[in-house]
Amino acid sequence: MQDSSHAKDTVTKPPVVVILGHVDHGKSSLLEAIKDDFHITAKESGGITQHIGAYQAEYQEKIITFLDTPGHEAFSAMRSRGTKVADIGILVVASDDGIKPQTLEAIRIIQEANLPFFVAMTKADKPESNPDRVRRQLAEQGVLTETYGGQVLEVLTSATKKTGIQDLLDMVLLIAEMEQLRCNPLEQGRGIIIESFLDSRRGPAATILVQNGSVHLGDVVGTSGVIGKAKILEDFQGSAVAKAVPGMPTLVIGFEEAPHVGDEFLVYANEEDARAARKESAPCVMAVAPEGEVLTIILKADVLGSLEAIRQMFADIPQEKVALQVSLAGVGDITEGDVKHAQGTLARIIAFRVKEKSSVRELAERSSIVIEKFEIIYELVQRVRELMESKVAPEVVRKDIGELSVLAVFFAEKEQQIIGGKVVKGEVFKGVLAEIVREGDVVGKGKVKNVQQSKVDVSLVERGEECGLMFQGAQLVQGGDRLRFFTEEVRQEGL
Repeated sequence: MQDSSHAKDTVTKPPVVVILGHVDHGKSSLLEAIKDDFHITAKESGGITQHIGAYQAEYQEKIITFLDTPGHEAFSAMRSRGTKVADIGILVVASDDGIKPQTLEAIRIIQEANLPFFVAMTKADKPESNPDRVRRQLAEQGVLTETYGGQVLEVLTSATKKTGIQDLLDMVLLIAEMEQLRCNPLEQGRGIIIESFLDSRRGPAATILVQNGSVHLGDVVGTSGVIGKAKILEDFQGSAVAKAVPGMPTLVIGFEEAPHVGDEFLVYANEEDARAARKESAPCVMAVAPEGEVLTIILKADVLGSLEAIRQMFADIPQEKVALQVSLAGVGDITEGDVKHAQGTLARIIAFRVKEKSSVRELAERSSIVIEKFEIIYELVQRVRELMESKVAPEVVRKDIGELSVLAVFFAEKEQQIIGGKVVKGEVFKGVLAEIVREGDVVGKGKVKNVQQSKVDVSLVERGEECGLMFQGAQLVQGGDRLRFFTEEVRQEGL
């Protein structure tokens, strides 16, 4: 709810930056290099609060907010809800490795979000560095850098040598200035939940990123699913603050329960107004596969942001053939309760960045419960996809080959018969399968073990020719029957 009387009170908003790219291309190293040299406060102040999901750097007396790990992983979940959480994107590509599958996904995310961005080529200090190859590959994907006559800015960086970091920050400030990012700290506070978890000592906790207005200590804050009162506000380094202003990632303690990552929040005058405005969140309903195949898993993750991102990526997996059922999902280490739940549901435990005690591991082994742990969301989701694909029933594809009219049966013993006949359609060859057709009905099946003409083995007999067959099948063939030849190919389809 905007107040036009405050229009004159707009100020420049610190840009919110998300770094996207392929795994191992140096995203985390780049963030660490920025933290080391351009931290907003001294390094001695205690470091970054765990799970805050974002941090701020100061450069040329201007503040820049970076979505931190695993905040960038939750970015996909946020954008899928139509939430614009970032103002600027940095597309990271390792200059010694070039474009990879996740680079293409990052380009798609940036384009779908209509996000202003530039390219950071990392690992520029390596002998194998080949920036021109990266430029060519980007051009093939429609990303034309300035070097190639396009509008996309680029910078060469090395987190190891600490080179190109200032150039990168210069580009962030340049794009921010071009975008004219403005906000009004005096208006009703609103923004995005960028991280959420359960603090073992203080209860439900969430990191908010204010986009306009401010959130003051004691304010009532509500999303579509939960409300709370800002009993504690802390900046990204864990220091108590009296208010959260636009672009400032702030930890809030006081929600009734942990809100969903990606949800928008508003500041309300009181709890009654917040409850009146609250809308019930739609329940997550898993698809039901028509064949009835189901993969049941228990999902554990380090923080709610990771959990949300994983579940959102699960929703993108086709489930027409196999349904994915998450029977239990939670934050924190794997417990005996998780293992016992798995025993009752025949589930396997899929975990992201969490551990388990030795006693829990031993219980799982005794109970034949599988625990799989991952450090990268992409790999976890890919593994679940593989498990689902393994449940897809193989498709048997039949190919009709030909038909033979049975003229005589020369020999029959147990399941072996020697018959003579004329090929009336297609062809016949050794190893082909056959149906016995009698008066229009299929009365049995078998296999051609050998084919002869003039008592000589041949590889193939075509339409119009007579031949002798050694036929193997439980049903005896009779003169006047027809043998309908075919092959079968088993295909294991994906999802």
